[in-house]
Amino acid sequence: MRILSGMQPSGKAHIGNYLGAMRQHISMQNEGDCFYFLANYHALTTVRDGTRLKELSFELAVDYLALGLNPNKTTFFLQSDVPELTELTWIFDTISPLGLLERAHAWKDAKAKGKKDMTVGLFNYPVLMACDILMYGPDKVPVGQDQKQHVEITNDIAGHFNHIYGETFKPVEVVIVEDVAVVQGTDGQKMSKSYGNTIDIFADESTLKKQVMGIKTDSLGIDDQKNPKECIPFQLLSHFASPDEVKSVEEKLIKGGFGYGELKKQLLSSLLSYFAEARERRIELLKKPDFITDILKEGGKKARKIAQEKMEEVRKKVGLN
Repeated sequence: MRILSGMQPSGKAHIGNYLGAMRQHISMQNEGDCFYFLANYHALTTVRDGTRLKELSFELAVDYLALGLNPNKTTFFLQSDVPELTELTWIFDTISPLGLLERAHAWKDAKAKGKKDMTVGLFNYPVLMACDILMYGPDKVPVGQDQKQHVEITNDIAGHFNHIYGETFKPVEVVIVEDVAVVQGTDGQKMSKSYGNTIDIFADESTLKKQVMGIKTDSLGIDDQKNPKECIPFQLLSHFASPDEVKSVEEKLIKGGFGYGELKKQLLSSLLSYFAEARERRIELLKKPDFITDILKEGGKKARKIAQEKMEEVRKKVGLN
């Protein structure tokens, strides 16, 4: 079984990324032949500084390895090391219905919010993502809830191509962990770099404390009873604390006499404890930049070989070879 997914290096990795995707990626590396890539082509839609994009790509690679991604068990690479993706994107553009892309939620949301710098790249994002997936013929694609529609569009594009040129691309199964389908940010919206409401995994302790203590809560006092289901810091704590600790905090919130400040301190402590080993590994990995670069280069070579073989088949079918 082949498993594939990717992550945009468009900002610091946060706990929403971890719960929604990165944790799945790492846990699934023992379940099949895994291909994980850093989607730096996609990141060009938001990151317009070449030096910064390289830095973010490198940092995200370090983050994955620090969190437990094993390069001996996975093919870990930069998206841009497989330039065949851009050729396949154009070929898919020629057969993808306009209406299909106009229904993509990322495009619709940008229009609804009156975003001023909407680009062809943003509109075409699902097509490039379809290429990312279909190029390597995976069986499963673990993603966050916000990418589910894009995987569905991928299967639609595969179907259109197969109908015109014959069976070439197989449909894929999307894998989502439902209890973390949407992770709330510090302001109550979905946690996202673009909203500036994240809690970063590897932030220094003072920054992490500022982010955690800034989580939005209601105006109930310490003695008031509180609803754990509507409490953002508790919902986040439930993913990182032990079951006994989570149960104890839940009982305290329901009973009253337990304030949000104390809860946030407990969340901060749980985050530092949960990611302690990963934070230490990251410090050591940052001392070995050539090691990180070599891992990505080797992964890129393997991924590109598969892409080149697939493109030979595609070129023949569409009449370019």
